[in-house]
Amino acid sequence: MSVHGNVHSVESFGTLDGPGVRYVVFLQGCSLRCRYCHNPDTWNMHGGKDTTSDELVSDILGYRNFIAKGGVTISGGEPLKQPEFALDVITRLKKEGLHTALDTAGSVPLELSKPVLDAADLILLDIKSLDDKLCFSLTGMGNAHTLATLAYCQATKKRVWLRHVLVPGWTLERKKLEELAAFLTSFDCIEQVELLPYHRMGQYKWEQLKLNYSLKQVEEPTKAELTMARSIFEKQGLKVLMTNYQEDEQTTKVG
Repeated sequence: MSVHGNVHSVESFGTLDGPGVRYVVFLQGCSLRCRYCHNPDTWNMHGGKDTTSDELVSDILGYRNFIAKGGVTISGGEPLKQPEFALDVITRLKKEGLHTALDTAGSVPLELSKPVLDAADLILLDIKSLDDKLCFSLTGMGNAHTLATLAYCQATKKRVWLRHVLVPGWTLERKKLEELAAFLTSFDCIEQVELLPYHRMGQYKWEQLKLNYSLKQVEEPTKAELTMARSIFEKQGLKVLMTNYQEDEQTTKVG
């Protein structure tokens, strides 16, 4: 039986949310209120387009030839806010032989997320901050569910690509990054760490929604800051990817 869900938007040729060329589905709804969120229009659970897993999977299969060596990524918002819908879509896609990834901040209790985590081939897990108080100040929620999600992935040997946003004055500080990098070395489920430089490209959406964008005065990271951050994680033996980052005239991108 098909499951109903609210879809914010889709990207039929994504290259930044998992391996290869991917069909990316952005689901509606999120419990977090990240100060730097570039899609605040996904927060509302009742926004977006009401669709069914049948309809969505049918559309995805129309792109099979393009994504055969990549796959499908279920993102958000927070896709685990719609666990039944996400699970049904992932299950149907796996029966079709397509690789599936779940892009999540792990911000819901494990009793809700476990079936979806188990079903997906790859978890793209966003840790906002290892400091619980800082995480709360930055997102409106602590990090307990996120860390529990990572521990569960370790216990079940689920493949994880760890993501972390570098916000100057918040998360882009040497001590915080060293603590996070050291913490991550104990998880062999983590295949790589993607460091995401803070940007203000979504600020206009906040203004359109008449929301206060509190990071207006925060500048985007400098090349020196990004080099510092990258070196911290690499010194711990972690594989690092970084988008929109140039070093020695080469650009490294996920995909």
